[in-house]
Amino acid sequence: MIVMIISVGVGYGMQKEIKDKISSFESHITIQSFNNTINESSINPISPELNFIDYLKSIPEVKNIERIISKFGIVRTTQDFDGLYFKGLDKNYDFSRIKKYVIKGNIPLFSDNFSNDVLISKILADKLNLKVDESFQMLFSKSDNSNPSIIKLVVVGIYDSGFEELDSKFIFGDIKQIRRISKWEENQISSLEIQLNDQRYLESISQSIYLNSPSDFDVVTVKEKYYSIYEWIELFDKNIYAIIFIMILVASVNIISVLLVLILERTNMIGILKALGVCNKSLQKFFIYTSSYLIFIGILIGNLIGLLILFIQHKYKIISLDPKIYYVESVPVSIELYHIISLNIIVFFLCVISIFAPSILVSKVNPKDSIKFN
Repeated sequence: MIVMIISVGVGYGMQKEIKDKISSFESHITIQSFNNTINESSINPISPELNFIDYLKSIPEVKNIERIISKFGIVRTTQDFDGLYFKGLDKNYDFSRIKKYVIKGNIPLFSDNFSNDVLISKILADKLNLKVDESFQMLFSKSDNSNPSIIKLVVVGIYDSGFEELDSKFIFGDIKQIRRISKWEENQISSLEIQLNDQRYLESISQSIYLNSPSDFDVVTVKEKYYSIYEWIELFDKNIYAIIFIMILVASVNIISVLLVLILERTNMIGILKALGVCNKSLQKFFIYTSSYLIFIGILIGNLIGLLILFIQHKYKIISLDPKIYYVESVPVSIELYHIISLNIIVFFLCVISIFAPSILVSKVNPKDSIKFN
């Protein structure tokens, strides 16, 4: 039971942690122009109407709707350069998802005026030797092949999610900077980013939005953007089921062995009870109840030890991982009450069912022979 509790807690913990990290920087659902590729290109703007925004807000599972303009550019300092996306955000952007990853400085605060403040990743800061309150230039190409647009930006915060693929991809700044460079109207954006309350409804909600969107809008889910990562973490489910199956099989074999030993040790007693008139059914019930009690005690102890181990790992992060491989710095744990209840019920009933067959041996015991059994 200990192994099963830990495998469920770690498996679902890994899935939740990785999905939460991705959705902190990428929305669950992105609405963009059909002419755009699946990346953050801002070549083709969209102008969502108010009635469409109202429709999105009316969906119960929609938590936030953000207006975004993303544009690829080159970050340049006197020492080095790097290419990544400038993610333009407006003053109402919800930074609560990203704030927990900020390790130095603060998140940028935007107003109605232009702001040069940006939030960059630790990877970029280390590569270009940038620190909080230092400035750098960012170059953006123009569609008419003229000289690139250059803006001066100031680092107000540095974040580190431990997810290299995301950290090396974005800097966060004022949407008005990119709108000015691109010469777009106030209502033009590159995408609408939608955050959901629960990712379990991702597919159904994205399909519904797609069917109710204008014909020139495309709807892309985070699962489509990061398909390989989602495929990888979904393998955890198969691993969890395999571990649970093997552990239940092992537990069933062990409890059957215990029952057989119990019957053999009590052969004399069985013979005497039969001689006194006790029926086979009553004797079977006795051994089944005894075995069920042992199963219950084993499950209870397994739950306590398993949950204690998960709590210690969650509190003290004892087991660490390489974020470049696993996208997390330590083994995350997450287990819901329904996971524990479901697992306990399944294990208990399968183990109890497995002891019915060996309990039939009680009916095969002959009182005449068993009383002489030594």
